[in-house]
Amino acid sequence: MSSERPPAGLAGARLFVLTEGRLLERRLFATLFEDGPPAGVVDALRGYQNDDGGFGHGLEPDKLCPASLPIDVELAFGALRDAGAAAVDPTLVRRACDWLAAVSDGDGAVPLAFPVMERYPRAEHWSDWTYAYGVFPTAGLAGLLHALGFEHPWRDRATSYTWAAVEDGRGLEGDAHTLRELLSFLEHVPEADRAEAAAHTVAERLPTVQWYKAGADDPGYGVTPLDYAPTPGSRWRRLFPDEQIESHLDRLERDQQPDGGWPITWEPPGQAAALAYRGIVTLGAARTLVAYGRWAAPSPTGG
Repeated sequence: MSSERPPAGLAGARLFVLTEGRLLERRLFATLFEDGPPAGVVDALRGYQNDDGGFGHGLEPDKLCPASLPIDVELAFGALRDAGAAAVDPTLVRRACDWLAAVSDGDGAVPLAFPVMERYPRAEHWSDWTYAYGVFPTAGLAGLLHALGFEHPWRDRATSYTWAAVEDGRGLEGDAHTLRELLSFLEHVPEADRAEAAAHTVAERLPTVQWYKAGADDPGYGVTPLDYAPTPGSRWRRLFPDEQIESHLDRLERDQQPDGGWPITWEPPGQAAALAYRGIVTLGAARTLVAYGRWAAPSPTGG
């Protein structure tokens, strides 16, 4: 066995994703960095879609439930957005939207999960709090559908629900994850002036909420400014001072592990889930570091 140290930087991230990541992250890496076809991402996602149109089977790997759950639909929509693949198979997205409509409440809201997940391995933090219908994940799902340019009656209901939650203050009562959902929604919803005013309200609330990690030196779990502005072109990048962004980029670079991947700061339900999530986090770190110019972008031929 070779004792040669794995490469660092983008080459190291690539090696980790190819060695330890799921098929979905491997196809995403190929699409994002190596001119791979977006259809490959759609092909990988099809394995997670159920007959009811929703997504499951541990697409979000902290709960290994085969049944359809809204959080898994959100990850599917995010992968389609990242790959620019929405137009490859519109039926896949429409079926998921039909499922969201069927499981939503009277206002169009959905929860993260349903009690069916309790029959399967899951991380400890995936408990009954995830059964509440609310902004998290409804706002994020609606925002992703706007980003995908995909029209559907449920998207319109979820959009109306999210606007009401923002403007009556309910949407500001959550933690940093909820505010991330709101800012994602506000980035992509077409009412730009209305979104601009609401984003400033969210930004004022952000420093006070649980799980927001303003400082880069905190080694624990948290949602950082880079989660809200993963690229310099993110609409809300300007909400964060340059020095804060730069310090988090420094930390992100330092956190690459000797195997080329990034660590996670929570306990998944098993080793396979841990590697799956490390693949997700590694892909996200690579995208951010390339986007901000910390790493050189690969050539069009993947070199």
